[in-house]
Amino acid sequence: MLDFSSSGRPPREPVLSLPFAAAALVAALLLVHAALEFATPAMQTAAVLDFGFIPGRETLTLWPGRLAALLAQSVSNPQMRAVWQFTTAQHPGLKPWTFFSYAFLHGSWTHVGLNCVWLTAFGPPLARRFGTLRYFGFFLATSACGALLHWAAAPMDFTPIIGASAAASGFMAGAARFMFQPGEPLGGAPRRRAPERAASLYEVFTDKRALIFVGVWLATNVLFGAGAQRLGLSDQPVAWIAHIGGFVGGLALFPLFDGWGFRGRQE
Repeated sequence: MLDFSSSGRPPREPVLSLPFAAAALVAALLLVHAALEFATPAMQTAAVLDFGFIPGRETLTLWPGRLAALLAQSVSNPQMRAVWQFTTAQHPGLKPWTFFSYAFLHGSWTHVGLNCVWLTAFGPPLARRFGTLRYFGFFLATSACGALLHWAAAPMDFTPIIGASAAASGFMAGAARFMFQPGEPLGGAPRRRAPERAASLYEVFTDKRALIFVGVWLATNVLFGAGAQRLGLSDQPVAWIAHIGGFVGGLALFPLFDGWGFRGRQE
């Protein structure tokens, strides 16, 4: 016999239930963008230059000898010189915090909204598995992985990159380490309890479902990232290589943040 209380109706499940860490991260991104929306243009520019990630600025700070090559190249490429003067010459110095802080800045409400959608989709299972501190640590680590790969691919790029897309990609990769395991929603088995361990990288790349997930993500990222301007989806270049860095970082670094571990089943 079912008891639906005095109303005679079954209890309603919440449409969206976010762990505190997942909700707090989305709220932080929205609040930062809202604050900048109401800031003066000068403050907005300063925020991007001081907290956005600029690969060329880090390169010239660590290897100042490359400035001569830049100046020589700028004779035939005056646009590069103009960008360098605006973003780096007037704001020199190593800014290591920008490997993380760039993820909290966005170019538009559409930009921050899309990232929040992806973080809301893939963040909650990670937040429940990691806990609050490891969840935020994973966000920062995958953001840094995105910045590092973008830096390696374009060490003399002086255009600031901003946005949480690399971390969102890392969250998707992290979820792929366990969401296809038995006991998880996509694991193909009844959910009686959470799995004791996540899949190894070998298991991820030998599971057809996980491979399809990774392949679709990679194809979509290259198509809509590298071709965003040509397709008219963005006025600015998309740092799609940073997305790949975040994704690879999410796959590789997941075990460092996963607190479940696998200790075997006690009989």
